[in-house]
Amino acid sequence: MPMQEKTWPVVAVSIPAESAVLRAYPTTHLADAYSIRLPDNTAADPLLLARFLFSQQPAWVPRLMRVRDFLVSAFGLKTSRQLLNPAAASRTDRVHIFRIYATGDNEVILGEDDTHLDFRLSVRYQAGSLDAGRAPHLVVSTVVHCHNLLGRLYIALIAPFHRLVIKSGLRRAARIGWPAAALTNAAHASA
Repeated sequence: MPMQEKTWPVVAVSIPAESAVLRAYPTTHLADAYSIRLPDNTAADPLLLARFLFSQQPAWVPRLMRVRDFLVSAFGLKTSRQLLNPAAASRTDRVHIFRIYATGDNEVILGEDDTHLDFRLSVRYQAGSLDAGRAPHLVVSTVVHCHNLLGRLYIALIAPFHRLVIKSGLRRAARIGWPAAALTNAAHASA
């Protein structure tokens, strides 16, 4: 895919009011959202955009996940290796290490449940803008519900890394170049 002519900054925003993640849990222990402007010709399919986003992670993210896995395995928490096992990797109900909970025209909800916490991640295509313009945006929102003290300690420790991973992933995907609408339309026509 060609490099984009222009990249836009990743901006912290409120979770969109229409997003299903706002209603995922009665209480949340982390809630954040980040938006990036998309080129006008970008595909509007949120599942395609989510797959692209999580397949373009910076090289340091897998190393960070290995450190995380080493630290949490002693507590019986799910590791990325368990989530990426061959059976899970071949299924269409996952995006990278995340389970797909819901898909819609503008939003895909991903996440995982574990003994310490549950989380949902929304990848939402916004045709209109979050500002005065009409440019399309991609908004990635996360909500976390902790079950116990371990969950609250865990989220307090990893929240800065979570934010760094999301923002870096969005910037990297923009530099590489988002999937174009013409490619999506051609793929659907040949299916």
